[in-house]
Amino acid sequence: MLVLTRKTEQSIVIAGNVEVKVLGVSDGKVRLGITAPREIEVWRGEVADERAGERSEA
Repeated sequence: MLVLTRKTEQSIVIAGNVEVKVLGVSDGKVRLGITAPREIEVWRGEVADERAGERSEA
Protein backbone atom coordinates (compact mmCIF):
# COMPACT_ATOMS: atom_id res chain seq x y z
CA MET A 1 0.00 0.00 0.00
CA LEU A 2 1.27 3.44 -0.92
CA VAL A 3 0.59 6.02 1.78
CA LEU A 4 0.64 9.71 0.83
CA THR A 5 0.01 12.91 2.75
CA ARG A 6 -1.98 15.60 0.96
CA LYS A 7 -3.35 18.93 2.09
CA THR A 8 -6.74 20.37 1.16
CA GLU A 9 -6.91 21.16 -2.57
CA GLN A 10 -3.93 18.89 -3.33
CA SER A 11 -4.41 15.80 -5.47
CA ILE A 12 -2.87 12.59 -6.73
CA VAL A 13 -3.11 11.22 -10.27
CA ILE A 14 -3.50 7.50 -10.97
CA ALA A 15 -2.61 5.96 -14.34
CA GLY A 16 -2.46 9.42 -15.90
CA ASN A 17 -6.23 9.84 -16.17
CA VAL A 18 -7.75 9.50 -12.68
CA GLU A 19 -7.37 12.43 -10.29
CA VAL A 20 -8.24 12.19 -6.59
CA LYS A 21 -8.39 15.59 -4.89
CA VAL A 22 -8.76 16.37 -1.18
CA LEU A 23 -11.65 18.83 -0.95
CA GLY A 24 -11.76 19.15 2.80
CA VAL A 25 -11.23 17.55 6.20
CA SER A 26 -13.48 18.02 9.23
CA ASP A 27 -14.58 15.98 12.24
CA GLY A 28 -12.34 13.08 11.24
CA LYS A 29 -13.88 12.83 7.77
CA VAL A 30 -12.09 13.43 4.49
CA ARG A 31 -14.04 14.77 1.52
CA LEU A 32 -12.59 13.61 -1.82
CA GLY A 33 -13.32 14.62 -5.40
CA ILE A 34 -12.60 12.07 -8.12
CA THR A 35 -12.22 12.91 -11.80
CA ALA A 36 -12.09 9.87 -14.08
CA PRO A 37 -13.17 8.87 -17.59
CA ARG A 38 -16.79 7.70 -17.74
CA GLU A 39 -15.77 4.13 -18.62
CA ILE A 40 -14.01 3.74 -15.25
CA GLU A 41 -16.35 2.72 -12.45
CA VAL A 42 -15.66 4.35 -9.08
CA TRP A 43 -17.13 2.63 -6.01
CA ARG A 44 -16.92 3.19 -2.26
CA GLY A 45 -15.03 0.30 -0.65
CA GLU A 46 -18.04 -1.18 1.13
CA VAL A 47 -20.11 -1.15 -2.08
CA ALA A 48 -17.30 -2.84 -4.04
CA ASP A 49 -17.03 -5.52 -1.33
CA GLU A 50 -20.80 -6.07 -1.40
CA ARG A 51 -20.82 -6.39 -5.20
CA ALA A 52 -17.88 -8.84 -5.08
CA GLY A 53 -19.81 -10.96 -2.55
CA GLU A 54 -22.88 -10.98 -4.79
CA ARG A 55 -20.78 -12.12 -7.76
CA SER A 56 -19.17 -14.95 -5.80
CA GLU A 57 -22.61 -16.20 -4.69
CA ALA A 58 -23.90 -16.31 -8.29
